[in-house]
Amino acid sequence: MVRVTTTDRRGALRAGAGLVAGGALAGGCSSATGSVAQPTPARATPSRTPAKPAPLAAPAPRAFPRQPAQITHGPRDRPRVALTFHGQGDPALAHALLTEAERHGARITVLAVGTWLDEQPDIARRILDGGHDLGNHTQRHVAVNAMSETGARAEITECADRLRRLTGSIGTWFRPSRAPTASPLVVRLARAAGYPHVLSYDVDSLDYTRPGAPAVTRKVLAEVRGGSVVSMHFGYPDTVAALPAVLQELDSRGLHAVTTTELLS
Repeated sequence: MVRVTTTDRRGALRAGAGLVAGGALAGGCSSATGSVAQPTPARATPSRTPAKPAPLAAPAPRAFPRQPAQITHGPRDRPRVALTFHGQGDPALAHALLTEAERHGARITVLAVGTWLDEQPDIARRILDGGHDLGNHTQRHVAVNAMSETGARAEITECADRLRRLTGSIGTWFRPSRAPTASPLVVRLARAAGYPHVLSYDVDSLDYTRPGAPAVTRKVLAEVRGGSVVSMHFGYPDTVAALPAVLQELDSRGLHAVTTTELLS
C-alpha cells in the first residue's frame, strides 16, 4: 500500500488547478501560441445618403393617326376637355394657377415661350411634376406666320432646344405664337422639328384682353363641350381668379379637365 503524504496531496491539487486554468485559457485563444483572443471591434458602416434619382425625361411628341396635322379639338363623344395655357408672364401667377388646377384634380397643357423658360428654368420641371403637358410656343412669342422660313424655323427649334435641355424632350406639342392656327409653312417646319401636330383650339377665353374673371368664366362655359381645347394664358390675374369657377362648372357637367395628350388618347 502506497502512502500519500500531505506534501504529495498538495502537489497534486496544484497540478489539477493548473490543468483547469490551462483549459480555460485555451478555449479563448485565437492561435496556437496560447495568447488570449480580443473581441474584434465592430467596423463602423459609413452613412451614405441615397442618391437622388435623376428626373425622368419628359414625354416626347406623339403622332395621332386619326387627327389632322393641325388639331383644334378632340373626340366629341368623350366627357373630356383640355385647358391649354400660353406659358409666359409672372411666375407667381403661373404657380398659383398650377396649384389651383391640381387642387381640383385637373391636369392642363402649358405651351411655354422659350425666353420665359430662360428666365424661369425651374418652371418646366414644376409643370411636368404636376402631371401636366408641356409644349413649345416659340422662342420669343413673335408673329411666327409672318416670318421668313429661316426665322420661323429658328423660333421653333430654339424653344425646342430649351425644352430638351431642361426636361430631356422637345415637349409634347407645338402651338404657333400670335395666331390661332399655323400657316402651311409653319406646319411643315414644326413637323421637321419633331412635332407631328400643331395644336390650335376651338374655345378662346379672351383672358388676355383683361375682361375680368366673371367674363372669362362666362366665355369659356358658354362655348366649351366634350372634346374642346380651350385657349387661356398664364400671367393674368383674371385667369387665376376664373379657374375655380370654370373647373367647378365643368365638374357639374361631368366634363373632366385633362391634358391634351389624354384628350386625344
